[in-house]
Amino acid sequence: MEIAGSNPAGGTIRPMLSRNDVFVLHLADLLFPSWHPRAGETGPVNAFLIRHRDGDIIVDTGIGPAHQFIDKAYRPVRWPLPDVLSGVGARPASISAVINTHLHFDHCGGNSFFPGVPIFVQAAELEAATAADYTIQEFVHFAGARYKRVDGEADIAPGIRVVPTPHTPGHQSVIIETDGGRIVIAGQALETADEMDNGGDTAALLLSLAPACMLFSHDDRVWRKPGQRAV
Repeated sequence: MEIAGSNPAGGTIRPMLSRNDVFVLHLADLLFPSWHPRAGETGPVNAFLIRHRDGDIIVDTGIGPAHQFIDKAYRPVRWPLPDVLSGVGARPASISAVINTHLHFDHCGGNSFFPGVPIFVQAAELEAATAADYTIQEFVHFAGARYKRVDGEADIAPGIRVVPTPHTPGHQSVIIETDGGRIVIAGQALETADEMDNGGDTAALLLSLAPACMLFSHDDRVWRKPGQRAV
């Protein structure tokens, strides 16, 4: 599935990516448990592939392999990450960098497919993930794990930038400059596209990034700037 905007948005970086270089990777569906604000709903677990001239970049890696707690609490249906990558013409070996929006299990579950590949995570998030009940530790700590600590806003590659956003102590969203406008991967800063239109501080923060369109980890819908042509 290809996602893009259509009109150039602000920013000082000359777009080097096509609007068709960003792909949604639908890796799982899960049932939100009773303690979740979306209890009883079924929702997707999305990752994102960015085709970049310096090498493919993946944002988040999904829910991970079978796990007793996850499978009992969330009843997930999984699609293997290598198979989903293959469907868009990529493979684990083609990934030059990983960006984790944060380190909850459903965003870093496939990190172990990328030993030796730099994984960009906010320093505050790596610190938070040391708590025993924060995530599935074996999803974060694996042979060949190569984490690159980020402190605040940072350029990851030409045209790709991360910015801190709410949700966890070190959650980050991803800004991609394209010829179709600025695409923002919100991650889980907001749960759904509807929340962008309902206002609030986080929606205002994301709007300040001047997105032409916005993608979400747990919503297949795309938020577009009012008047933005769907493509």
